Amino acid sequence: MGDQIQFIVEKLNQEPFRKNYNLISFDSLEPLQLLQLLSDVLGEIDPKHAVDIREELPEQTAKRMLNLLGILKYKPPGTVSDLSAFRQGLVTGSKTVIHPVLHWLLQRTSELRTRAYLARFLVKLEVPSEFLQDDTVADFNKQYEELMEAFKNLHKEHEQLKISGLSTAEIRRDISAMEEEKDQLAKRVERLKKRVETVQNHQRMLEIAGQLRLEKEREESLAQQKQEQKSQLFHAEQRLQRAQVQLKEMQHVVADSKPESLMKKLEEEINFNSYLVTEKIPREMESKKTSVYFLQKVVAEPAMTQADLTALENERDEVNAQMNQLIEKRMIKYEPTDSKFSMYRQQASIISRKKEAKAEELQAAKEEMSSLERQMEQKSSQAHELEGSEVLTEDEFKQYVSKLRSKNTFYKKKRQEIAEITAECGILQRTEELLRQRHEAIQQQLQAIEEKKGISGYSYTQEELERVSAVKSEMDEVKGQTLDNMSEMVKKLNAMVAEKKASLAPVIKELRQLRQNCQELTQDCDEKKIQYDSCAAGLETNRSALEQEVKGLLEECAQEESNYRYINCMKRSLEIQLQRAKEEMKAYMSPDPQERRRAVREQYTRIILEQENLGKKLREKQKVVRESHGPNMKQMKMWQDVEQLMKCKRECFLKQQNQAAIGQIIQEGGKDRLVL
Repeated sequence: MGDQIQFIVEKLNQEPFRKNYNLISFDSLEPLQLLQLLSDVLGEIDPKHAVDIREELPEQTAKRMLNLLGILKYKPPGTVSDLSAFRQGLVTGSKTVIHPVLHWLLQRTSELRTRAYLARFLVKLEVPSEFLQDDTVADFNKQYEELMEAFKNLHKEHEQLKISGLSTAEIRRDISAMEEEKDQLAKRVERLKKRVETVQNHQRMLEIAGQLRLEKEREESLAQQKQEQKSQLFHAEQRLQRAQVQLKEMQHVVADSKPESLMKKLEEEINFNSYLVTEKIPREMESKKTSVYFLQKVVAEPAMTQADLTALENERDEVNAQMNQLIEKRMIKYEPTDSKFSMYRQQASIISRKKEAKAEELQAAKEEMSSLERQMEQKSSQAHELEGSEVLTEDEFKQYVSKLRSKNTFYKKKRQEIAEITAECGILQRTEELLRQRHEAIQQQLQAIEEKKGISGYSYTQEELERVSAVKSEMDEVKGQTLDNMSEMVKKLNAMVAEKKASLAPVIKELRQLRQNCQELTQDCDEKKIQYDSCAAGLETNRSALEQEVKGLLEECAQEESNYRYINCMKRSLEIQLQRAKEEMKAYMSPDPQERRRAVREQYTRIILEQENLGKKLREKQKVVRESHGPNMKQMKMWQDVEQLMKCKRECFLKQQNQAAIGQIIQEGGKDRLVL
């Protein structure tokens, strides 16, 4: 755990975070600060998550982080294996949850950044299967999947180009090396030209060498064309095999799918859907509405005390007792013949319950089948992405294994032949080396003899001429063989194409017949679909009308319920007021003076008397103030005049002091001058 925290602190102190944490400060972070730190790290991986968590609710923060961690394929450790505990720890900012997440994110930031970028384009939107039955939605979904595949291919090419790209330094080194090789080749060409100029008919030999080079290039191009045609033939055979497999599948489907079976399946599906629409779903809706109504009623009621609960329990017991009595009376009253009807009713209720259970099981099985089909499509697409081809069936896999075994035996034979050829090649190389040594010795003796006779270079020229003539004859033979091989190969290809056409002719005829049958079945299916759509539209209009009626009734019921509650509240308030009025009358009419004092009328009478006395006192005060207002105003004016007079005296006194100080300073200055 200490190493983990130290790693997290080191990564957070680096670019681009630069948090300047140490172990103590990081360990002392509050839960909200830890959550903000985790949000910042996630924002560095995906810029959409760079938000302030104080501006969003805790549930939104946890949901956003969990979604991104799910996209990044984070798995909680063993200590937080429970997803609810992990979610709770993420909401509360628990260190045991956030520290491992930070450690995992900071270990592979660049990889997770790429994964988050790709998730924006590669997280597939799940479209319900019933929506995909619409042609427009299906076309858009197909176009969406094609664009996703194109993006995958482009991203792969981009990554390969990034990996295979050369730096400028490497390119410069390659250019300098190529320039050096160019200079060396130019020097070699000059040396060879000088050596060739001494040989007779060197122009003719150069022309023959050029023709030889052209023929070699043609041979390489023909070999390449041959390889391309072989690959095209191989791909054509693969396409033919796939078409044959598809044809077999279509034949199997057509053989199994008769119009009667299709109609039976459609009828079963229509019956099941009509049962869901007419019986199951309305019953469930009614039960949900009643439960919601009772819950709303419970919520609207005020808080109950223990006494209210006991009263309700007593009322419930009484109602149950009454129900039991009514049931006993009904059983005594009805004749025995009604027991048969009760038995039939019980059987009908049991059958209806079984029908509901089977319908729920069928619905669950359909949902499970659709989920399994989606998983199968995902697995097949993943296998297609990994292997680059479709998943093999059992027969194809057996054929592949048999081919692999035959290729393995063929490979062992060829490897043994290669080993024998390698051993023989070693012997021949040794023989060649001995012969080359003998040839060099004889060549030296021949050159010495030619120098003695004065005809040096004669043997070299003779060998060159013989070599050129031999090369020309070999090239002519190679040309002839190449043309023969090409003509034979063309004949073989034409024969193979004719054979394939002949073998495919009956298959094509059967395919045409099957296409006609498919078109007829498609027309029938379209007609049935039109009938089904019209029936579904009628049912939909009826359902909408019923929904509108139910909605109006619910609104009316809600309005009546609100009126009932309002009237009930008014009734309660009036009852409370009436009770207070009765208590007031009882207290007012009571002979006890203490009880009478607690009456509201007596209390208000006392308050009125107190307020009247207070009013009298205030009026007397007002009268006194009015009488003394004039003298008081005169006295205040006199005090203001006195205050102003004192201010004038003070100012005059201050001026007199200032003038006396100035005169004294002037006298002292005159005395100083006389002394000087």
